[in-house]
Amino acid sequence: MIAADVMTRNCVTIAPDATVEEAVNLMLTRQISGLLVVDGAGDLAGIITEGDLLRRDELGTERNRPWWLRLLVSPARQAADFTRANGRHVRDVMTEDVISIGQNAPLEDVVETMEKNRIKRLPVTAGGKVVGVVSRSDLLRALIGRVRNAEPLATDDRTIRTAILNALEAQPWAPTTTLNVTVAEGVADVWGTITNEQERHGIHVVVENTPGVKTVHDHLVYVEPYTGTVIEAPDETS
Repeated sequence: MIAADVMTRNCVTIAPDATVEEAVNLMLTRQISGLLVVDGAGDLAGIITEGDLLRRDELGTERNRPWWLRLLVSPARQAADFTRANGRHVRDVMTEDVISIGQNAPLEDVVETMEKNRIKRLPVTAGGKVVGVVSRSDLLRALIGRVRNAEPLATDDRTIRTAILNALEAQPWAPTTTLNVTVAEGVADVWGTITNEQERHGIHVVVENTPGVKTVHDHLVYVEPYTGTVIEAPDETS
């Protein structure tokens, strides 16, 4: 899947010359926390979010540094802080350096960009023009859709067992040399030894996610890695 598959196409935008009051009313009316700022040519000029409006003169929350700290802050930075706290137009308070992503970017790149820059939404562009926006909620909706539409591909036990073993072998952390799986009428029994509980949870996820598996019976034995002590865990069914 790519960004264009999950993005919101009719995103709410605002012009740089619009007033801060108009931006606030639009966010409250649409119940959104941010607006893309787009100029008359359709180019992305910036973004304005709730965070850009926290330090405002009207709220009495403008940034007031102690005198000794003001000596260390450049006049340009102080002037910028004043403009953001008192400016009346979107262009005065918006964030100009906006991170965007192309409409053909894979979702892996979308998520990586969000995590790297600690942001919740990404403008999506094509040919330099804004064509949509993708947010964390858009990704969650895509996840729900994929889970809902997933259908079992395997119907016979032998195929299911093979799929489980192949999936386990693909995981570098899985102790495949000590694992075995049997499947009967969609019920998977997992046998073997593990050295930590994280392996147990991971194995459960692999087996549960295999199409055709109805239930998982856990017969895994925990072996203390330092002493070699064998601790048999109670049988778990999921």
